[in-house]
Order: sequence, then C-alpha cells, then structure tokens
Amino acid sequence: MLLATDLDGTFLGGSMESRLRLYRLIKQSPDIQLVFVTGRGLESVIPLLNDPLLPKPNYIIADVGATVVNGLTLEAVEPIQGDIDNKWPSPYEIRSSVLEKADVAYQEVPQQRRCSFYYDTETDLSPVYEIAQRFDCDVITSVDRYLDILPRGVNKGSTLKALIKHLHIDEINVLVAGDTLNDRSLYDTLYNGVVVGEAEVALLEHTADYKSVYQATKPGAGGIIEAMEHFERFRTYTETTDIYKSMESHKGSNQLVMVYHRLPFEQDVVNGETIRVAPKSPNGIIPSLLGLFEKGRSGIWIGEEVKQVDRPDVPNQLIDEDKYPNLIAATISLSKADIDQFYRVFCKEAFWPMIFSFVDKAKFNHNDWEHYLKINRIFAERIAKEADQDALVWIHEYNLWMVPAYLKPLRPDLKIGFFHHTPFPAADIFNIIPWRKDIIGSLLLCDFISFHIPRYVENFIDVLRSHTPFKVVKRINTAKQFLTYSCALGVSQMTKVIEIDGRQIRLGALPVGVNMGKIRSIFKQPGIKKEISAALTNKSSGMSTILSVERLDYVKGPLEKIQAFGEFLEEYPEYHEKVELINICTPPSQGMKIYDDIRDEVNRAVGEINGRFATMNWMPIQYFYRSLPFEEVVRLYAISDIAWITPLRDGLNLVAKEYVAVQGIIKGAGTLVLSEFAGASVELPYTILTNPYDMKSMKESLLKALLMPEEERATRINRLYDQVKYYDIHYWGRDFVRELERSAK
Repeated sequence: MLLATDLDGTFLGGSMESRLRLYRLIKQSPDIQLVFVTGRGLESVIPLLNDPLLPKPNYIIADVGATVVNGLTLEAVEPIQGDIDNKWPSPYEIRSSVLEKADVAYQEVPQQRRCSFYYDTETDLSPVYEIAQRFDCDVITSVDRYLDILPRGVNKGSTLKALIKHLHIDEINVLVAGDTLNDRSLYDTLYNGVVVGEAEVALLEHTADYKSVYQATKPGAGGIIEAMEHFERFRTYTETTDIYKSMESHKGSNQLVMVYHRLPFEQDVVNGETIRVAPKSPNGIIPSLLGLFEKGRSGIWIGEEVKQVDRPDVPNQLIDEDKYPNLIAATISLSKADIDQFYRVFCKEAFWPMIFSFVDKAKFNHNDWEHYLKINRIFAERIAKEADQDALVWIHEYNLWMVPAYLKPLRPDLKIGFFHHTPFPAADIFNIIPWRKDIIGSLLLCDFISFHIPRYVENFIDVLRSHTPFKVVKRINTAKQFLTYSCALGVSQMTKVIEIDGRQIRLGALPVGVNMGKIRSIFKQPGIKKEISAALTNKSSGMSTILSVERLDYVKGPLEKIQAFGEFLEEYPEYHEKVELINICTPPSQGMKIYDDIRDEVNRAVGEINGRFATMNWMPIQYFYRSLPFEEVVRLYAISDIAWITPLRDGLNLVAKEYVAVQGIIKGAGTLVLSEFAGASVELPYTILTNPYDMKSMKESLLKALLMPEEERATRINRLYDQVKYYDIHYWGRDFVRELERSAK
C-alpha cells in the first residue's frame, strides 16, 4: 500500500489519539509506503522528520507538487524533478508582475519552484490568471486565502502520478488523502481517495461524484483510518496491526491535558550526555496522574524543563508507549534564567509567603510579574495548540494561576480544572497581593476549581465576595469526610457550585492521598522487613523515637519545633536518654537563597541543644540536612514511635499520611502528633493535634503521645489507616477527573 497524504489538516490533523493510532499503524506495517504531499516548502517539512512521533516518509512531494525528493536522503527523485524544473519560468518575473498588478501579499516562506501569495474573497484575481497564462502557468487556490502559481500541468496529482509510475506501483494500491481544494489534483488521478472530515466545502463538492473517493466523517488522521476500514483492499492493515483492538479503551472520554510545572521525567547526565529518567520524588502525585492514562485514555502532559544546549528540543514525545499508549509529553523548554526568575524568585518571594500567611516576608516586583505573565502565556498557547476539541484541561498550582486567562479566549471549547496543592489564604491576606483582581479573574474562567479541604474553599469564596457579585447555587455538608469542629481549620458546610455572569463553576475539596501501592512495593523488596526488625531490636531499651520529616522552609516551622524540643527536655528531665528526635530536613531547590537564614538558625539551635543535653550514650537530636531515599524514609516511619509533624502552615502534609500508612501496613502502634494548621488535620480525627505557635501546646502534645497506653495508640493508628487507605492518591486523581467531567456536561 502507498499512502499519499497532505499534511496540515490531514496527516497532522484530527484528535491526538487518532494521530498516534495512524502513526503506529504505519510504523508497524513495513509494506506501507508513506508519501507526504504538501503545499509547504521542503525546508518546513524537514523538522517533521525529526519528530519521534511521526513515521518517516519514503518520499516527499512539496511546493504543491513542484518538488519531489526521497524522504530518507532528501535527494531529488530524477528524472521527475528535472522535468518539473524544465517547465519552470523565472519566479522573480512572476512575483514582480503579480505584485504590480494584483492586490495580493507574497508569502514570506522558502519558495524554490513556486510563487505563493495570500489573498481574500474580495480580491480580483483576473490579473493573476492573465499573468499566469502569459508565463504558461497554472493558478491553484485554497480556503479563500492561499494562492500558488505553478508551471502548467505541475501539481500534487501530476507529480504523484509520475512518482507512482517511477516506482512501478500498481495504482489500485494507492490511497490519497487531503482536506482542501489545494489537494483537488490528488483526486483527479482517480486513485482511491479520502476527503477527511471537516474538509473545505469546495473539495467535498468537487469529489462528490468520484466513485473512488470516500468522504470521511472524522477529521485528519481519524478520517484516513476510517477510509482504510472502508476500502476492503486496505482494511487488513487496521485489523492486523491495530494494538487497540485488545485494549480497554476510553471511547467517548474527552482527552485529558495535564498542565504541571513538573514533567513525568527528570533530566540526568550519564556519561556526559543529558538523558531523561523517571522522577525521583516519592510523593506519588506524578505516578497517580500517570495512572489516569494507563488504559489508553488520550492525553497530553505539558510541563517545563531547562533548555539543553547539547540536545535539540523534542517538543512532543511518547512517555511510555506500552503503559500509556495515548499519552505524549509536550515539553516547554525554558532557559535556567527564566525558570529561576519565574519560580525560584518571583513565585517564592511574592506568592509563597502570601499563600501561607507570612505577609512580612512577601516581596512584590512588578517586572517579575510581567515575566510571570509571559511564562503563563507560553503555557496557555501550548495548551491551545496541542489540545483536542473539547478536551479536559487540569492545571496544577499557583505558579500557573494566569493560564486560564490566556487559554479561554484562545480555546473556549476546552473545559478547565484547577487544583491548588497549597492552602488558599483568607481574604484579608490574599487581597494584599497587588495583582489579586487579575488572578481571581483568571480563576473564574475555570469550570472546576479544587482545593485540599473545605476551609480553603470558603477562603476562596470570601475573596470572591470582595471582588464580584455571584450566586451560591449549592452548598454541601462536610462531615462525611472532614472534621467540622474541635480543630482550627474545620467548617461544617462548603460551597459546591456558584454562578457568575450566567456561568456555573464547580468547587471541590479533594485532599491528595498517599501512594499506597508505592509503599507496599517497598515492603516487598528483599531485606526491608529484616532491616526494620533489626532496627527495632537494636533500639535502646525504653528509648522512644520521635520522627520529623519536612522540607527546609519557614512555613514548616523547623526552628519552632527544635526550640520546643529543647524546652521539653528542660522541663522533663526524666526523659533524658529516653527520647530521641530524628529530624530529616530536605534542602530546598538550588538557588533558593530565601531559605539561607532559616537553615543557619536551625543548625545553631540543633547544635545548642545537643551541646547542652547530650551524654556519652545519648544524642537528643539526630539532624539530617539532606534528601533521603524514600525506602529509607519508609524504614524510619516503621521504627518511630511518634511522628511529630508541626508545620506553621501546610496545604495538606503527605508525610503525616505516609506515616499512618506505614504504621497501618506493619500493624504498628505509632502515634501521630499533627499541627492544627496542616490541611490533613481535618481528615485525621484520631491524631493528637497541636498548635505550633504555642510552645506549651507543643510540649504537652508530645508528652501526651509519650504517655499514651499502647492499646489506645494501636486503636488510633488503625482507625487513621482506614481513612488513609480509602482516600489514597488514586482516589484523589479519579475524583478530580470525575468532577471536571461533570462540569463539562
């Protein structure tokens, strides 16, 4: 079989799932020859040859038929090319004559063997036809915009016929495909043909009586597959090579576009070469999001990475063809300077302090805001370019707050969901942000907005009240999943649906869950259980291990915790040589200078306490300022008697849930002490809550955990485990998509 196909709107058109299916079908069928037949110049086709998603064409017919080359070597196909060149008059004379006589604009694209112009429906083309006739040329128009002047008798169809003859291919084995009047000559060959869905009306009318032409309903690549299934001669290819026949598909599901500043892979240097590897982060969010695409759902993952000087940009690529056959990564390559200014400087200095209510630490730079807008616009334009019609778009986190503002005007068909991984502050805090109106205006273009817990939803509603009139359409009780009293962040009801300017917007409280599968897989690794058992055996008799795991950040309250532990040892000397604090403090990303002071203060505090209380046999605090492998963290979760998780503010806190998960799996009796200002506090009713701003509360909660009978500890952790196991990371991902799909109806 030989497939001769136009590019834009045809081979490169249609849904992403259809494109991937057609491209795989061709790659898996060595006896299918592929010919690109395009109005583009050869120079603009060459970049497609480096696209890893596309099959390599055997031949390329470019310049509306005036250029024909071997697709592998790019050498001209002779004598066909020579015959065309002999017919071609001077392009400079044609161009100057047309521009002098006709109201058209010259196309500023590489043009070796054609003269191409732009025109509109009001343009008088009679002078163009007269000039073309004088030079013994033809005029070819397309979609009432593009006009090409070519040597008489030279067009896509004539060059294809010459190529078919040159290759000695039986004409019944040829299928041609196109979508505009520019492709008309392909069908005049009377080869089997398909006019793909959403084609130019003039082409549909021209081919209506052609018995050899099938007019498809699906656009682009989907229309080509539809035609292959229609023509009995070509049907066998779709039946024998289509890998989707054996898969559970997501037919009827909208494409899902994941928009996250992180990609589902990271860059690493191996033997001096930059390669992409699986992400090292253990938090489970990326694996969970990837899991949404495991059964063939069509999707795109859009994220940023540092532009590499030693490697050409690969804008689109498959992530894992076996596990996620219809998921591609659309990479936005930015310079390190751009990423630093966007994320490590502006977002961390302006938005991060406000989100966590540390107003005195915020720095507002209007030049950086303009740069932030630029990056958000780049993301929005990429989404608009890549997303299928009516796709679902899931945007993550505050650093992309302005994407909806740029995206909605470009693609009003898309349904936009937004998830905040951080808290959403109260109105009197949020409204300090100079650009608050822009941010709220952007978020209100979403169809579904979700936060971790109901309190953040209500904070958002309070912010809206200070900005715009709106109607509350629906409110729901929160007691089914969340605490409503006896905790700092509890609320009894939550706004579910609001209406603004006739549009309804859904709101949600969907806390991220733990990756239970990841943790269970660690316990299946050889030696892990033995290591845990040995560590428990080697613990000093009567020694209680207190564990703290956090990223170095002032919002996590690392200094306040160390100071509280020092005061605890001062007030309760009976616990000397009876308790140890293992404090894991993960360093921030490189270049985050705003954390230098808190790092130095924590180091001094740890040194002072150890210097004051340590003995020859006992070190009160074991402080680790580094990232530990997740397997090692899981081991620490298993051997620790108490998890002391006391952030000053936290959107959720997955560490608390991970500790519960590990203790539940090993049927342990660990105790969780958790800050009232961590979002997870309203999910976990059997924790010991503490106020990290109050030293007395911090010390008393720790004492309560140490004194609690083992039976009560075991009961509490088991109840917590039921909650964490049910609302896991996969529940969160599926729940968000369900809510976004409801908003699309």
